[in-house]
Amino acid sequence: MISLPPQTSSAQPAGPADGAVRPGVSADHPGVTELFAVLAYGEVAAFYRLTEEGRMAPNLSGRINMASMAAAEMRHYEVLHEALAARDVDTVPAMTKYAPALENYHRLTTPSTWLEALVKTYIGDALAADFYLQIADALPPEVADVVRSVLAETGHSQFVVAEVRAAVTASDRQKHRLALWSRRLLGEAITQAQYVLADHDELVDLVMSSQGLAQLPEFFDRLQRTHASRMQELGLA
Repeated sequence: MISLPPQTSSAQPAGPADGAVRPGVSADHPGVTELFAVLAYGEVAAFYRLTEEGRMAPNLSGRINMASMAAAEMRHYEVLHEALAARDVDTVPAMTKYAPALENYHRLTTPSTWLEALVKTYIGDALAADFYLQIADALPPEVADVVRSVLAETGHSQFVVAEVRAAVTASDRQKHRLALWSRRLLGEAITQAQYVLADHDELVDLVMSSQGLAQLPEFFDRLQRTHASRMQELGLA
């Protein structure tokens, strides 16, 4: 499953292909609580991942950048914790049921090098943002504001672009390795997202209600399109 941190790219998810205005969902839709819960666990998981992978940095600058992003994750977690508390939901039990899928994603995409860690931070995290921001437009303002605030661009991860582009410009071998890695991240993210949706009808209903989709494959096709533009940003296309 995709981890659920802030959006790390300027690329935006595509809107409905036909330009139609989709019907919104109510603030008391049960999928909203589930959305906040899965986002909350994603923030906690991302904090520990960034802290751990920051140790792979070859210099202090890299470690500081990763630490800054990790700190932002916990600030986002607090926003979600407050949003759940306002709905009389206990955060820890609500989000813990999403642990297996998210932890499985991280287990299957453990980076072996610093450059792989950077690509995962940039592409993997942006995939998570794309997934949830596709839903946000149809949410009531008070709910959409929470989602957008915890997935907002922080600016911290922009250092990834310069470092990865420099590495792949200098080495075709690195470019091919990291391109394959980024495709693996996409595949694992979609697989784990499908597992989560299969187990949580409320989230499926929220996705379908917000997007007006005839079928979920179209939803994931949009993720693939934005993924392609991020590969270009990193020089991996």
